[in-house]
Amino acid sequence: MFKMLAVFVLTLILSGEAWALDEFEGVKCGSDIPRALSGKRSSDEKVVVIEERHKNLGLKDLGGSDVTDQLSSVSWRICGSEFELLVDNKSKQIRDVLQFPSHSKTSPMFIGQCKVDGREIPETVMAVLDNHSGLNARDRARAEVLLMATAAWKIDEAHGRFVALPVTGLGCPLGGIVTSDGGP
Repeated sequence: MFKMLAVFVLTLILSGEAWALDEFEGVKCGSDIPRALSGKRSSDEKVVVIEERHKNLGLKDLGGSDVTDQLSSVSWRICGSEFELLVDNKSKQIRDVLQFPSHSKTSPMFIGQCKVDGREIPETVMAVLDNHSGLNARDRARAEVLLMATAAWKIDEAHGRFVALPVTGLGCPLGGIVTSDGGP
């Protein structure tokens, strides 16, 4: 019995790949990536190791931010598209995944508090804003200037989900633009 247990333990140790599973195992380009990631546990491995392991996905960590003490939003480029992962900080479980639209200097990505017809939305909002006027997102004097959203989601903190928001009357402050393509 002891020999069988020793052989089993040795086999597990020598098969390091079995221990190296992460949230991107089983993800394939052209498949339903949000479905493949939802419910998995986020790895604590170094990002460069994960990116190297999944070269076939064109995987690139784009950063992240805390939404609350319990939830974080983590951005990844997967198969040429950007995905937002809502991760439970305690369990590391991926609660929801959103394929985020393309963004640019004239259509930057935003995370923060927004207003609908002048009333503040209490939940954190992720949005693409209309900045065709070319305002500088780094101009602190204009940080409170509202830009209209062209696509938006609020984060339902209680359920750990992205919820689509209507964009009619939805304005978000210039200062909440989070991407380097948001302005000079």
